[in-house]
Amino acid sequence: MRLSNATLCLVSFIVFSFLQSPAFAVKRSYVVYLGGHSHGVQSSSIDLDAVTESHYHFLGSFLGGHEHAREAIFYSYTRHINGFAAHLDDEVAAQIARHPKVVSLFLNKGRKLHTTRSWDFLGLDHNGVVPSNSIWNKTRYGEDTIIGNLDTGVWPESKSFSDDGYGPIPSKWKGICQNQKDAGFHCNRKLIGARYFNKGYASVVGKLNSSFDTPRDKEGHGTHTLSTAGGNMVPKASVFGFGKGTAKGGSPRARVAAYKVCWPPVSGNECFDADILAAFDVAIQDGVDVLSVSLGGDPTAFFNDSVAIGSFHAIKHGIVVVCSAGNSGPADGTVSNIAPWQITVGASTMDREFRSVVVLGNNMHYKGQSLSSKVLPDKKFFPLLSAADAKLANASIQNATLCQAGALDPKKVTGKILVCLRGKNARVDKGQQAALAGAVGMILANDFLTGNEIIADAHLLPASHINYTDGLAVFAYINSTKNPMARIMPVTTLIGTKPAPFMAAFSSKGPNTITPEILKPDITAPGVSVIAAYTEAEGPTNEDFDKRRVQFNSVSGTSMSCPHVSGIVGLLKTRYPNWSPAAIKSAIMTSATTLDNANERILNASYIKAGPFSYGSGHIQPNLAMDPGLVYDLSTKDYLNFLCTLGYNDTLISAFSQDNYKCPGSINLANFNYPSITIPNLVGSITVTRTVKNVGTPGTYRAQVQKPVGISVKVKPKKLKFKKVGEEKTFIVSLKVKKGEAIKEYVYGQLVWSDHVHYVRSPIVVKAV
Repeated sequence: MRLSNATLCLVSFIVFSFLQSPAFAVKRSYVVYLGGHSHGVQSSSIDLDAVTESHYHFLGSFLGGHEHAREAIFYSYTRHINGFAAHLDDEVAAQIARHPKVVSLFLNKGRKLHTTRSWDFLGLDHNGVVPSNSIWNKTRYGEDTIIGNLDTGVWPESKSFSDDGYGPIPSKWKGICQNQKDAGFHCNRKLIGARYFNKGYASVVGKLNSSFDTPRDKEGHGTHTLSTAGGNMVPKASVFGFGKGTAKGGSPRARVAAYKVCWPPVSGNECFDADILAAFDVAIQDGVDVLSVSLGGDPTAFFNDSVAIGSFHAIKHGIVVVCSAGNSGPADGTVSNIAPWQITVGASTMDREFRSVVVLGNNMHYKGQSLSSKVLPDKKFFPLLSAADAKLANASIQNATLCQAGALDPKKVTGKILVCLRGKNARVDKGQQAALAGAVGMILANDFLTGNEIIADAHLLPASHINYTDGLAVFAYINSTKNPMARIMPVTTLIGTKPAPFMAAFSSKGPNTITPEILKPDITAPGVSVIAAYTEAEGPTNEDFDKRRVQFNSVSGTSMSCPHVSGIVGLLKTRYPNWSPAAIKSAIMTSATTLDNANERILNASYIKAGPFSYGSGHIQPNLAMDPGLVYDLSTKDYLNFLCTLGYNDTLISAFSQDNYKCPGSINLANFNYPSITIPNLVGSITVTRTVKNVGTPGTYRAQVQKPVGISVKVKPKKLKFKKVGEEKTFIVSLKVKKGEAIKEYVYGQLVWSDHVHYVRSPIVVKAV
């Protein structure tokens, strides 16, 4: 039967109309953020249900009914964060975004864990992070402090979370142990809570099976970070016998709670905005004192950033939020988690090495690092081969040089030590590919960008990771002789190595690309080859081929440096329970050091002097943070004023804060009372104002200035006299471009207020235009 043209046109019209209908439109998951709540902290289930109903009513007005809204919404944020996450088509999303009640609407984007795959804040007495004679190590000190961790969950059986010797759970705790679908998962008086959030992840990847319904850490990252922040003291901890000592977190007696928001990667992303906001909303209600967040994404506007939004609501309730800076270094402008109410942490090394020396046939020795438990026969040399010379006929030289899968020829590799170049594929995978091709050992050489940053990995064959300069020497030796030979010596643990710390090459750097007037990162802390507790669901390399299991593992990343600071924050919260999050942040920043253990300026991974865009205020010094002398304090209203300077209007900020807020008539972002001073576009001169609060003994502080190149700096008054605790003093700093001397790039200096006991240091970062 043939249809007439008129019938065909009608059918086509019907099909087209169906395809254009809302029911057929492609839906994506969005977060609709409506600000804060007005129902208060002591909200009842009736209050929370009423909020959910209001979300159904609001969305139903766009979707044509309450039931459509109920089907679309998969999270209703009801406690402290007001909003919801829902499946929406783009057209409806655009309509919602224009509604006056909506603060922001953004896609449920994915974020990454800030660990460098295949890589201690444990027994670090030698590093000066938490000395054994410190007041902070008293037996029961800190048990009322609760540290929450947004991550991949926790391995509850780890000894780092044993509750032996703990008293009752603090009465302020309102959280739960969400183990209804994992009967083997247990909390205790140390690990007092655990939850999981996966609806945002499921909205992207599809329906999940029951194995996802658990806060258990099957990846290792969450266990590692949580134990770094608040893990118990565990004697005789090590990785394959290396680095043996007493494991302890930054706040070893703190209670801890896990909030699992990260899952197996999809398109490189593991943690999704909708889940992150849900975790923040619940964690605030649960009663945590500190939130450690070792994840992030590309910098974005604050109201479109789930971590920034969640962090703001947390600090409103006195919760300090510590975030990782990211692992996208060493390029400039890569730092993430850049809100001023967050403590943003870069990564640097510590004075410990797991040394594995490479000896060449010409008797040259090169100091590498490794955690390989396998060793080559003593003093025996093996043929040495560059991976570029070991390529299969159909493989590229680049892939072979990097020791990628399918690029190496076993006929050329068998029985030899293979030299692989760092980059692209995981470091331990290079060793695995070398072993599969028949290599007896591997030397992993850095490229130019990674410089002197060498990392101890739990390789499956004898291996040593060497720096860029030594790698060049090894390649030169191979090319200089007909029969190159080498051996790899067994791993030894060394303490007190120099220089330390220096910045990790992977550590993300400033300037802050959203608000360049706020210096980020704020601080740096140990983040390379950190030993902490680990999952026993996977091997130490997280590779499918690794069947080994460990109780402790060495991992690197700003994910690892972040919980160092979280642990220190926990101690400060215990010692000063009435301090604001900003005061605690100031104490950590202004007491930091920019010097290494050779009393020289901290270097980057290429052994060039680093600066504030790498380390912020410097490397953390916890003992000095305990007694900072003065602090730069900030209130919630100060943060709202900060948002005003960025152009957000009264209505938006009032919804964000749930306060009846009006932007001040005149306000200058340069006067935001941050513990650092950053002027990104200095034309002529500027005068900035700061206020410090005395938190120590009465005394007189005098200003000391190190001027940035080409910039004059004057401080008035030059002397501040404090008579009591809590007293505040205001001063001004005038900066002026010196004609003919200024250079049109960032230059650095510092301001120090000192009473000869305390040294309250603030970086000065200026760019003349």
